[in-house]
Amino acid sequence: MFLGSRYGPLVGDDYFPERLRVIIPVGGKATRLLPLTAETSKAALRLLNRPLVEFSLLSLARQGIRNFIFGVKGYTNYRDLCDYFGSGHGFSIRYNIKPRIHIKYQPNIKDLGSADSTRINMEYYDIGSPVFAVQGDNIFEIDIKDLIKFHREKEAMMTIVLRKVENVEGLGIADIDKNNRIKCFVEKPPPKDAPSNLANTGLYVMSPKIRKIFKEKGVKKIIETKNRLDFGYDFIPYLTDSKLPIYGYILKGKWFDVGTPNNYLKAMNNLLHGGFNMLKDFGGRIDEKRQIWVQGESQDSAKRRQEIIRKVKQGKIEIEGAVVIGRHCLIEEGAKIVNSCIDNFSRIGKGVKIENSAILDRTIIEDNAVISNSIVGRHVTILSNNKKPTKVNSISVIGDNVVIEEGCNISATKIYPHQKVRGNFENQVLMSN
Repeated sequence: MFLGSRYGPLVGDDYFPERLRVIIPVGGKATRLLPLTAETSKAALRLLNRPLVEFSLLSLARQGIRNFIFGVKGYTNYRDLCDYFGSGHGFSIRYNIKPRIHIKYQPNIKDLGSADSTRINMEYYDIGSPVFAVQGDNIFEIDIKDLIKFHREKEAMMTIVLRKVENVEGLGIADIDKNNRIKCFVEKPPPKDAPSNLANTGLYVMSPKIRKIFKEKGVKKIIETKNRLDFGYDFIPYLTDSKLPIYGYILKGKWFDVGTPNNYLKAMNNLLHGGFNMLKDFGGRIDEKRQIWVQGESQDSAKRRQEIIRKVKQGKIEIEGAVVIGRHCLIEEGAKIVNSCIDNFSRIGKGVKIENSAILDRTIIEDNAVISNSIVGRHVTILSNNKKPTKVNSISVIGDNVVIEEGCNISATKIYPHQKVRGNFENQVLMSN
C-alpha cells in the first residue's frame, strides 16, 4: 500500500493497535445530565453497574489497544476516574485483558476544551504516532483496524467518525464529497440549516502532524479571542477552512449518545437487550431463557443472590424483559421490575414497581413506590407505604443522597443532591439554597 509523504504513519508499516494512543478528554460540565453530574464526572456516571466510560475502554481494549490517557480537567473528573481506574490494572483483571492496559492522566494544566486537552497531552507525552480521541459520554462499536486503514489510505490529517442520524438537533454536522472529504462542518446548527444528516460521533483519528497545526497562529488566535479550543466549535472548522485533508468515516457499528437522561435510558434499554456486542453478559445470568442477571460472587453476596433467584422462580418477585440486579441487593416479595437496572447494595420494598428505570447504588425504595422512566441517583431514600405510595415518573432525575418523603408525586422533575423533598412536583428543578 502506497503512503504519501504527508502522512505520519503508525510505528512501522503494519497495524499495531497496542501502539495507538487513545486520548479521552473529560472536562465538560455535562449540563445536559444534571443533576446526576452535579458532583460526579460524566465519564464515571454509573450505567448498568459500571462507569459509563468503561464501555469505550472495553471495546477498544478487546481490539488490542493498550494505552489510554484521560484528559481530565478539574478536581471532580480527576478524582472519580483516577480513584476508580488507577493505572488500569484492576480493569484488566476484571475483563481478563492480557497484556494489561495502561492509563495515564492529563497533567494538572487547565485546558480550554476538548481539542486543547488533546494538544496538551500530545505535547506532554511527546506522542509521535496517530492518536484516537474519544469523547467520554459516548458508547460505540467500531472496527479500529478498518478505521485506521481508511485514515491511512486517505492520507488524512484528521478523520472524523460520522453517523447518519434522523434527528440532527444538538449535534455537529458534516458535509462530505464523493471521496468522503469533509467540505464543511457546523456545530449544532438549527435543523433547517444542517448541511446533511451526518453527525459527528466525537471520535477522531489524528496524524501526529496535528501537533504542528496546534501551534499555528490561527489556532493561537482562536484561543486568545475565544478563551476556548473545542473540537466541534473551533478546531474542526479551522481545519476545514484551512483546506487540510479532513475526511469523514461512516460508522457501521452502533453508537449511543448518552448525554441526556432520555438518551441514557434509551442506551440502557438497548444494552440490556444485547445492543453492545462487546458486553452482552452482565454477570450472574439466572438461566438461558431469560435476560435476567443477578450479580454476586463472594460468599456474602451469593446469599442475597440466591434469595432473589428463589423469589423470582417462585413468582414472589415479578420480572419482565431484561433486568440487571447488582450485588448485595435486597428485594422484597411483591416487587415488579421491568427493563431496568438495580445497582449494588440497593433495597427494594414490598409491592414496589420499577419500569424502564435506573436505580443507582445504595438506594432504598420503600413499600408500594412506583418508579417509571426515571433515573434515581446514588444513596437515595424514597419513603413510601401502602397508604401514601410515592411515585417518580416521566424522565425524572433524582440526584445523589436525596430523601423523598412518602406520598410524593415526582413527574418530569430534576432534584439536585442532598435535599429532603416533600410534596408534588411536575416539570420542575429543585435546588437547595
